[in-house]
Amino acid sequence: MSKDNRPRPMGRRRGPGLIEKPKNFKKSFKQLLNYLKKYTISISIVMFFAALSTVFAIIGPDILGDAITEIYNGLIAKITGTGSMNFAAIHKTLIILFSLYLLSCLFNFIQSFIMNSISCKIAYSLRKDISKKINRLPMKYFDKKTHGEVLSVVTNDVDTLSGNLSQSLSQIITSITTIIGVLYMMIKISGTMTLASLMIMPISLFGVMFIVSKSQGFFKKQQDYLGNVNGVVEEVYGGHEVVKAFNGEEKALESFNEYNEKLADVAWKSQFISSAMHPLMNFIGNLSYVVVSILGGYLAVKNKIEVGDIVSFTQYIRNFNQPISQLAQISSMLQSTVAASERVFEFLEEEEEVEDTLTPLSVKNIKGDIEFNNVHFGYDENKTIINDFSAKIKNGQKIAIVGPTGAGKTTMVKLLMRFYDINSGEILIDGKNIKEFKRGELRSLFGMVLQDTWLYSGTIADNIRYGKLDADIEEVKNACRAASVHHFIKTLPDNYNMVLNEETDNISQGQKQLLTIARVILADPKILILDEATSSVDTRTELLIQKAMDKLMEGRTSFIIAHRLSTIKNADLILVMDKGDIVETGNHKELLKKNGFYAKLYNSQFEEKEI
Repeated sequence: MSKDNRPRPMGRRRGPGLIEKPKNFKKSFKQLLNYLKKYTISISIVMFFAALSTVFAIIGPDILGDAITEIYNGLIAKITGTGSMNFAAIHKTLIILFSLYLLSCLFNFIQSFIMNSISCKIAYSLRKDISKKINRLPMKYFDKKTHGEVLSVVTNDVDTLSGNLSQSLSQIITSITTIIGVLYMMIKISGTMTLASLMIMPISLFGVMFIVSKSQGFFKKQQDYLGNVNGVVEEVYGGHEVVKAFNGEEKALESFNEYNEKLADVAWKSQFISSAMHPLMNFIGNLSYVVVSILGGYLAVKNKIEVGDIVSFTQYIRNFNQPISQLAQISSMLQSTVAASERVFEFLEEEEEVEDTLTPLSVKNIKGDIEFNNVHFGYDENKTIINDFSAKIKNGQKIAIVGPTGAGKTTMVKLLMRFYDINSGEILIDGKNIKEFKRGELRSLFGMVLQDTWLYSGTIADNIRYGKLDADIEEVKNACRAASVHHFIKTLPDNYNMVLNEETDNISQGQKQLLTIARVILADPKILILDEATSSVDTRTELLIQKAMDKLMEGRTSFIIAHRLSTIKNADLILVMDKGDIVETGNHKELLKKNGFYAKLYNSQFEEKEI
């Protein structure tokens, strides 16, 4: 909560009219160009067809002017009795005009088709690269980033990059070609009229720059207040039960209304100012038409230009103003494209896990003897949380790791599986340093049952088969029987073919936990890690899960991390940790007799129950 007792807004999103700028435009733009090199031929074809399409569209008004001149001359000749309408010439001109516009449309379609294909391939390629990268990143990277930040790179940034490229690349070519081509055609028709038109252009540019500069400030405020509103909704209404329990509805409503009123005010101002762009451009455009019509009429009377040239010139002025506005839009689009590519390439350049040894040892015939030898570790190298940890575990033993929150219990098993590499010391399996194994093969030795169950959208059978992808349905059922969950599955609609998803509400947390245990049983690992596997279930379900875990642990080296000390009484060895150090070792009875740190933890839990 903030100092004024209002919820602190968390969400931040880029405003709808705010130009997002990259941190290093030059570097990021260069990276983007290097990434696009493999599409050089395809992009060159797009540029060629885009330019041709534009050229044909530019020639069109000139041909149209010839047709109008022919019609005008024919009418004058007929009125004065000196001749008649030359329908053959008009017909020929119109056929040429139709052919030009048809070719322009065809070439534009071809370049759009190719460019869309390129953008889809870029999105596919980037997501593929990102997916591979995610699996190569160390766990410490995800400690620094939220899930939302990673997902934003995969979805929003890749979509922005590919979508903007599809639009901006062809627009840049057509806009530049149009400006050069139209300017040439305007000068060809009349240098005087061109000069008069260009004198009005600075007014247009000044107006656009003025509106953009004013609207940007309001769009920035709109972004901030939108983030505030989202933050209130996320924090307050996301915990609506707590708000109601403490009668905080009025305060929440007051906070929301305050931010919402500010958002509405700046949103109105930003939209109003930005909406002034269109009528301003229309006014300047109409002003240009007036100047061209008056000046063109005067030049036509003086026989310096034809009547049809006035119509052509008017068309060219409209075509000249449009690409200038488009280039302004492309500039902001290019900024956001490079900003998105910057985040994507920063992600792809993140430091990866240290390469596996070039001469890895085989994990076959591993028994499960484990030794921690003077292990030091810290998530931050300057702050060690595991200090000189040493322990020896024999194959088949049940090892419980207990201690207060933050003691380093879960960290130890993460180090064992090489989710993180230790700062110093060594971890041995059957006397061999874990760094001598490939990470993937090393982790295949372990099976994990965590406090937070992880089941993906798919059938129950597929979720259990995740522990052994080639398992048949009988193996899956046997694993479920061992986990005491087979009978429950048979009561479900579609049994093992029932699809699990976010809307599945007829499976409890305890039953999900039993499914994850069945998955580990099917995988048949050498070493087990049970991390708070029963902490979030009721006592009856806990007994059922404990029974399944006892079967699972038979003949396997097992690490049990638990806050409920009553669940680890039968452990062969209990490691008592505090602040990264092992402060006591022994079995349950031995540690109670010592009346030390473990005894205080154990007794405090029963005292809490009595209270």
